[in-house]
Amino acid sequence: MNAKQSVPSGPHQRNWGAATPPANRIGPSLEPDRNGGDGPAGTFDVAIARRVLRQIGSPPLELILPGGQSVTANGTPPQCRIVIRDRGIYWRLLLDPLYHFAEGYASGRIDVEGDLLTPLRVVNEYMSIPSADRPRWFRGRPRSRRNANTLSGSRENIHRHYDLGNAFYRLWLDERMLYTCAYYREPSMTLEQAQVAKMDHVCRKLQLQPGEQVIEAGCGWGGLALHMARQYGVHVRAYNISAEQVRYARELARQEGLDDRVEFVEDDWRNITGTCDAFVSVGMLEHVGIENYPALGETIHRVLAPNGRGLIHTIGRNYPLQLDRWIERKIFPGAAPPTLSEMMGIFEGQDFSVLDVENLRLHYAVTLMDWFNRYEQNVDAVREMFDENFVRTWRLYLASSIAAFEYGWLQLFQVVFAPGASNNNPWTRDYQYRDDDVPRGAVWERLRHERTR
Repeated sequence: MNAKQSVPSGPHQRNWGAATPPANRIGPSLEPDRNGGDGPAGTFDVAIARRVLRQIGSPPLELILPGGQSVTANGTPPQCRIVIRDRGIYWRLLLDPLYHFAEGYASGRIDVEGDLLTPLRVVNEYMSIPSADRPRWFRGRPRSRRNANTLSGSRENIHRHYDLGNAFYRLWLDERMLYTCAYYREPSMTLEQAQVAKMDHVCRKLQLQPGEQVIEAGCGWGGLALHMARQYGVHVRAYNISAEQVRYARELARQEGLDDRVEFVEDDWRNITGTCDAFVSVGMLEHVGIENYPALGETIHRVLAPNGRGLIHTIGRNYPLQLDRWIERKIFPGAAPPTLSEMMGIFEGQDFSVLDVENLRLHYAVTLMDWFNRYEQNVDAVREMFDENFVRTWRLYLASSIAAFEYGWLQLFQVVFAPGASNNNPWTRDYQYRDDDVPRGAVWERLRHERTR
């Protein structure tokens, strides 16, 4: 399978069981020693394992230790089995179970029997239960200043994640290469349809009109900028510091004959110039650094017209917490999902009025499920491009992100704003939906079931 091979889509192809690869299972099932091993060493190992389970909420997991002993939390019937193959990683689990589980899984020193998502869901569910008994590592660390988002630091951080090669991302993203939360307006939507729906949702919130000027900060592979120009008749100047993404976007604009209406600029948001009727940023704020929010507000204030509109779409938090340490080190260096109160650092200093806030958290969980399934369908091609450690690292990143959004550790905010003195604002929210019937109620449970049965 090569990187350009198309991936079938549709709800009937989203079954987790069918997508679970051999590399996601342990080999021959171990026959555990349920007596806890012989002698003091075996007894001590079991005690350590039980302490690790208590630290993460005593979830219904079965741990198979390097010596073959089986440990569960308080005799709870386990929903899945985790096999620890290496004694070195086993001891580190006591210091920070989540980080060292990820390290062990990525390196093959820890395995999961069955599909990977089940234990991640179980742990996220049990850790979401409030408890005053959490260890120090769980209560969160101060925001990391490693990989700071300075002008040079931001470029290096983005390069490490987004410049892995377009061929890699093409394997599991939609055909427009949109690497942000989709909008499943109808439960039956494919990933492609939901990404188009997301772009239209953004454009309706901005109330774009033909001939208007739009500035986009952090444009990815150019999908939204081209959509705005093609479907809404606006002129777009889109900024990005990923050289590979900008080259890809410029070529797409040339092929579609939109290069006279869309300009892709390889530069940092701090260097944005010009003026615009609408400012939009989808999926960039996580990489800005919370300490830089006032400067971002100044940039927006400098370019946005007095009667203009703005929208920021970002992963977020319900309360301040550093991004998962393993994700920050291995996947998203320098990333920091903000709370809504932290986002006000962008708006308050420039007297911007917040007009609308929407949380699309469960839409991101479904988006990630579709990405994960496509990733697994193309895992052999990923292995050929990189190696087994990379395969397992990205598998864990996608699966753990599903669980984080499903259980509320991460949010997805869309915030619409405008200059404080502007009265050019919508009277109701009708403009966001027109006459469409908006599905409600048990939609999330239906989508979750379709993608995980």
